[in-house]
Amino acid sequence: MLIQLLRHHLRPYRRVLVAVVVLQTVQVIASLMLPSINRDIIDKGVATGDTGYIWAHGSLMLAMSAVQLAFTIAAVYYGSKAAMGFGRDVRAALFHQVTEFSAREVNQFGPSSLITRVTNDVTQVQILVQMTCTLLVAAPITAVGGVIMALREDVRLTWVLAAAIPLLMISLGSLIYRMVPTFRRMQERIDGINKVLREQITGIRVVRAFVREPYEMQRFEEGNDALTRTALRGGRLMGGMFPTVMFIVNASSVAVVWFGGARVGTGDLQIGALIAFLSYLTQILMAVMMATFMAALVPRAAVSAERIQEVLGTPSSVVPPAHPVTEVAPMASVEFRAAGFRYPGAEHSVLSGITLRCQAGSTTAVIGSTGSGKTTLVGLVARLFDATEGAVLVNGVDVRELDPGVLWQRIGLVPQRPYLFSGTVASNLRYGKPDATDDELWEALTVAQAADFVQAMPGQLDATIAQGGTNVSGGQRQRLAIARALVRKPDVYLFDDSLSALDMATDARLRAALAPHTRDAAIIIVAQRVTSIRHADQILVLEDGEPVGLGTHAELLEQCPTYAEIVHSQLTDEEAA
Repeated sequence: MLIQLLRHHLRPYRRVLVAVVVLQTVQVIASLMLPSINRDIIDKGVATGDTGYIWAHGSLMLAMSAVQLAFTIAAVYYGSKAAMGFGRDVRAALFHQVTEFSAREVNQFGPSSLITRVTNDVTQVQILVQMTCTLLVAAPITAVGGVIMALREDVRLTWVLAAAIPLLMISLGSLIYRMVPTFRRMQERIDGINKVLREQITGIRVVRAFVREPYEMQRFEEGNDALTRTALRGGRLMGGMFPTVMFIVNASSVAVVWFGGARVGTGDLQIGALIAFLSYLTQILMAVMMATFMAALVPRAAVSAERIQEVLGTPSSVVPPAHPVTEVAPMASVEFRAAGFRYPGAEHSVLSGITLRCQAGSTTAVIGSTGSGKTTLVGLVARLFDATEGAVLVNGVDVRELDPGVLWQRIGLVPQRPYLFSGTVASNLRYGKPDATDDELWEALTVAQAADFVQAMPGQLDATIAQGGTNVSGGQRQRLAIARALVRKPDVYLFDDSLSALDMATDARLRAALAPHTRDAAIIIVAQRVTSIRHADQILVLEDGEPVGLGTHAELLEQCPTYAEIVHSQLTDEEAA
């Protein structure tokens, strides 16, 4: 998964990565030249007292150091450029994929997990790319070049390298093997704590209303403790890596000095060559250590890449048509032809056998008990899900064959839970029609019975709206969501129980104001209150996802026991008539 993700998203940065390799190669070569020059200074300059030689080769060392510094800076710059671009591209791909998901896929992953994958998981892989360009690319070049240069200095001491490198790799490999499951659990723990935080922030009013702060604090502490324990385990494993590396490096250095010093005493080895070999040994083992550090990052990045690819590899169940219809009849209509919906693997359908037609200028109401499939029916029209049986048509065309942009331009949806975005009143109302004038906004607010409270807000249309609309009441939020749909002036209005937070008087005024404004549109209203729908042209009654009645209020009172039961539970006999 990790290799697949890197190969695909680093392809646009191939030239930059080639430049990084070239720059790192040059800086490594400059670095490997320094011990050899230092050897000559010691053996040919210091030992013989040749000051001129020392100055000349000392200047050469400074020049090599300057080259190493300049090329290292350039390599880090281009490596960072590739890593940041990679992170940006992966986040953009994830965002695009998530926005294409239907409600089914969003529920499958969960909002908290999707947020973690777009942020934390991408960051883990991005850090791997960054460190690869700055450390890992140089490590094998340093190791191979260092071995060659060490062999030039003295072949008989290379047994230290032959013993140290495998020992280092075996020791660190056992630690890395245990890191993979630990980091996988860590990402799951992050998902869990994000879920708890999201629920607590969103439901803060409910938490306070039921005095559940201690319980929620305990939930957070449990999630936080679980994440802390997992992170500590991963940290202990990583913490054991560097002492292991340093022990092997220092033990190898002692061995080189011990055996090399004896040969210096017999005259078989020059002091400068011993120091150069020791420098190459350190460079080689430090290169292995850098590669090891990268190996410590790989398990967590691999887990994150797997989670990213899981999202990118999940197709939306709502697929754009291969040959989309881009033009529809101007006459508004919605039609259900034996439509139904069933979740994958479910034993029973959420909806089944829905046959219904809603014409322009007419209002169709949908009523039923909780869980009867009313919201799912609205979602089929807006193509939040695709019907698994039958068909849904808007303006005479199956929604699965319509261009998504054309479909959504024809629909004004007011969801059951109206959501407002952070910004202003105007920016929220223009969400469906960016070029709407202030006059159009005020007209929509007036119809939605929201003009009065918007005029009372500081700044009026420019009044600030907090994320989710938390700085306005539930009824105000619903009315602003209705105004947002009205601004677009679509062919089809879908009101998904969007009047439930309004008092009876406001509800009546709103319905009266809507009538002339939506006379050319087809309207579908999902409601719980009979008073909101009793004057609808036709009423569809649902029970357990199946239609049990269709007709006017008077007809259903006589013919549909389910509707009559709902009516009599809310109204007196005189009111029902």
